[in-house]
Amino acid sequence: MRPESAPATFRCEATLERELHARGFSAVAGVDEVGRGSLFGAVVAAAVVLSPDRPIRGLNDSKQIEPHLREMLAGRIRERAVCWAVAAVDASTIDSINIYQASRLAMRLAVSRLTPAPDFLLTDAVPLDLPLPQRALIKGDARCHAIAAASIVAKVYRDACMRVWDEVFPAYGLASHKGYSTPEHCRAIEEFGPTPLHRLSFEPVRARCLFPIDYNCQMELFETAGAA
Repeated sequence: MRPESAPATFRCEATLERELHARGFSAVAGVDEVGRGSLFGAVVAAAVVLSPDRPIRGLNDSKQIEPHLREMLAGRIRERAVCWAVAAVDASTIDSINIYQASRLAMRLAVSRLTPAPDFLLTDAVPLDLPLPQRALIKGDARCHAIAAASIVAKVYRDACMRVWDEVFPAYGLASHKGYSTPEHCRAIEEFGPTPLHRLSFEPVRARCLFPIDYNCQMELFETAGAA
């Protein structure tokens, strides 16, 4: 299933959810991930089923919302949603299966943790191999309330994790840049080398590794474990 293109201009609203409810779907889940481009730590996904009876104002792409408003909205989403769930896939797995597949895995795990289970999925551009009807929307987190809610919950969760890891690895500035490839972060990697939680397959982390990474071997191990 190919992602559905975004219109030239769009607003974040609940139109799709209302249309799907009118067609008989009762648990429409929005799904999104954050941290795909980070050099450090897990990629995090969230899945959210919003309640049509408890609307939340201000939902939008999490990247477009100020941090204090994201925190507030995340609290409202967790309080008012029918259900929500978060899942993370760690750096080692990202290095083994690549970031795209790790992102899809995190999203599938988040969906699997929803109770009640959803009967339709709205995803941000990434189709998921799950036996559920779904629609993948380009810029979905800026177009669809359910996907926006998932992006906010995932972003707030991952940012909180980065603040915790910042205390463990204070030399890297994780609380400020959240593990992305800022000049500050790249300088720290160059000076101190990568931590055990950096993504060793990502540049410039890869250039600082003290040992080679056999990606073919890692992929074979992953596929063997999945077949077991």
